[in-house]
Amino acid sequence: MGLSIRAYARHRGVSDAAVRKAIAAGRITPEADGTLDAARADAQWSRNTEAPRVGTRTQAARAPVPAESAPTGDATATLPTGGASLLQARTVNEVVKAQTNKVRLARLKGELVDRNQAIAHVFKLARTERDAWLNWPARISAQMAARLGVEPHTLHVALEAAVRDHLQELGELRPRVE
Repeated sequence: MGLSIRAYARHRGVSDAAVRKAIAAGRITPEADGTLDAARADAQWSRNTEAPRVGTRTQAARAPVPAESAPTGDATATLPTGGASLLQARTVNEVVKAQTNKVRLARLKGELVDRNQAIAHVFKLARTERDAWLNWPARISAQMAARLGVEPHTLHVALEAAVRDHLQELGELRPRVE
């Protein structure tokens, strides 16, 4: 025979209404006769009840996430170990919400850019640069030939070949996009 609901409430330091709510919610289970085994009910209460929202919250048992699987921007994020209690699941959910909101805020502030747009922009800039270099020999070869006193067509062909070789070398470089 265990404690009555009121006696268990005094034992826990809570109201008997809180104990009745815990029983109704399934967080603690009474004995067949309606009484409560204090040790078993205390364990169930701790495992299945969320920490109070006023004051300092108690920390659930948590283990660090390996660095390679940690969410971006927060290498100290943690996940619950063992059986997931309600408190641990809610804690993980709140951490994910906070990280999502952090990314959203950074995007709104203009601190983040869309990766596909950035790649497209860099590609467009590189193409513009390449086209400018390909047109350069045609624009400058006649002036250079006059200053040097050489055949304009010969100089144009030489400059164009040199520019194409140089662009070919530059095209072999592969930028890393992370």
